Amino acid sequence: MHVPDGFINAPVSAAAGVVAAGAVAVGLRGARRELDERTAPLAGLVAAFIFAVQMLNFPVAAGTSGHLLGGALAAILVGPYTGVLCISVVLLMQGILFADGGLTALGVNVLDMGITTTVVAYALFRGLVGVLPRTRRSMTAASFVAALVSVPAAAVVFTLIYWIGGTTDIAIGKVFTAMVGVHVLIGIGEALITALTVGAVIAVRPDLVHGARGLTAPLKLRVGGELVDAPARETAPVAGRSTRKVWATGLVAALVLAGFVSFYASASPDGLEKVAADQGIDEKTEPHASKDSPLADYGVRDISDARISGGLAGVIGVGATVVAGSGVFWAVRRRRAPDALDARTEETV
Repeated sequence: MHVPDGFINAPVSAAAGVVAAGAVAVGLRGARRELDERTAPLAGLVAAFIFAVQMLNFPVAAGTSGHLLGGALAAILVGPYTGVLCISVVLLMQGILFADGGLTALGVNVLDMGITTTVVAYALFRGLVGVLPRTRRSMTAASFVAALVSVPAAAVVFTLIYWIGGTTDIAIGKVFTAMVGVHVLIGIGEALITALTVGAVIAVRPDLVHGARGLTAPLKLRVGGELVDAPARETAPVAGRSTRKVWATGLVAALVLAGFVSFYASASPDGLEKVAADQGIDEKTEPHASKDSPLADYGVRDISDARISGGLAGVIGVGATVVAGSGVFWAVRRRRAPDALDARTEETV
């Protein structure tokens, strides 16, 4: 759903940019409360993992593909404020390095793919968790539903933005029907990826999942046909448990997905591209400002072998995203201590 330059007119693109910038500023402040010494190093990894999985387009209908948006996954793993920042970092890297998503439309993309998906998904996730049992299975189910709904929600927001500032005269009803219809199907893929990832992390390190904080239900064992609580295992205190193994595993997974598995992704246009072509939304698409980037279109210039070119571009993208994301979250984490000290001082006074 990366909106290119030319779909939305300049005034609305600028307005979306202002809203997105304000949301990122709020995200930077809110992330100080979400990030701690255990989760801050993982936030950059989450951004890199989402970048990698976004390269894996999957078929959803005849001649149409979809890919992960990632807002639900980021919000549940590292929190909604940090989640907005994760998606914003991904979109910035994609726009500058890979000419994916317009630069003048960056605000539109952050508003649509970052803010909308994150807010909708996390609000729904928290609502479901509030009424479901606090178990790993219910957390996974809630993440599935939240991710499923977040994608057509983003399609609705794009339709509204296009209704206000679209550059072509197309019946908005047709755009709405086409966008929501195809993105409901894409949402199923989003939900599966999100639920599998969240479930996997909760299974090994629930303390690292923002949305699973407070998950205390013990594991169950079936003994003599009855479910009983499993014996408690002695583990290291949460604050002292290392995240290195999780970080290394996640980074390797992202590199494999972007560097190897991405070669087998669907080559069909994604949901927005397909709708734009069918409905004539793309009539005034403008050339991307980064079209001459050596990594444009997820390939390395002057490398003729498509497999090597695409794989190397993916690896570079993962590396750039994890470095940029880690730098942002490290800086945010450093600001947390002074803020916390100021807050305690104010309370004392």
